[in-house]
Amino acid sequence: MPEMPTSVRVHPSAVVGPGVELAPGVEIGPFCLIDGRIRLGSGSRLFGHVTILGDCELGTRNILHPNVVIGDEPQDVAYTGGRRRVIIGDGNIFREGVTVHRGSEQGDVTTIGGGNFFMQNAHVAHDCRIGNGTIVAGGALLAGWVEVGDGAIVSGNCVVHQFVRLGRYSMMRGLSRTSRDVPPFCLMDGTHTLRAINSVGLRRAGFSSQVIRSLRQAFAMLFRGRQNLKIALETLEQQGPLSAEVAEMVEFIRRSTRGVAVAPRLGYEARD
Repeated sequence: MPEMPTSVRVHPSAVVGPGVELAPGVEIGPFCLIDGRIRLGSGSRLFGHVTILGDCELGTRNILHPNVVIGDEPQDVAYTGGRRRVIIGDGNIFREGVTVHRGSEQGDVTTIGGGNFFMQNAHVAHDCRIGNGTIVAGGALLAGWVEVGDGAIVSGNCVVHQFVRLGRYSMMRGLSRTSRDVPPFCLMDGTHTLRAINSVGLRRAGFSSQVIRSLRQAFAMLFRGRQNLKIALETLEQQGPLSAEVAEMVEFIRRSTRGVAVAPRLGYEARD
């Protein structure tokens, strides 16, 4: 990793409030507005026309492109202006027009981990919990209290209903939408319809062929044929010790309060 610069650079046209803390190596470009109880970690760069408001903490090496807005008030009619926060980790990229809102009246904090990539005009609503290494593509909309697991991908123009959980290394195909939880390692499209295991994504992430094969077998047992999911879970567990990844999928499904995405139509064979 290249050596981190130590000087702070603030363009003369930028507005930086008195409560803002800038770590060494921060660069703030033209016409930025940074106002509130805000901390920017070392090596972070705001290209220009970036707005950060409220109570926000950003870690190191975050890159914010033009027209990004972080920490504005939630789009919640019940919000009355109470102090709510946004906490962001290290090494994230926010492309043009991304919005991340602070927590809501009934919530507390919106959190984003590290190494995430938010493409143009993506939206992260109040109280979301985003893990590490995710991709939220252009135009994707995450409603309030959505949870996105590590390595998950939300493709272009997807829509995720409030309180929905997207499991680790799951993938929503472009233009899809869900009001139900998407189990880890699964591929979803249409209206919360599961198609297959996200095999390509898992291979790229370094999962072994054996792990992927065990997940495919579990997926077939749970989601082929639209059988009763509770019975399918019990049958799967009766077959013997589960791999760690299959056990993770089973536990995720059991903890769902919204219900999980549905099985594909009979006779449908996904290409992943």
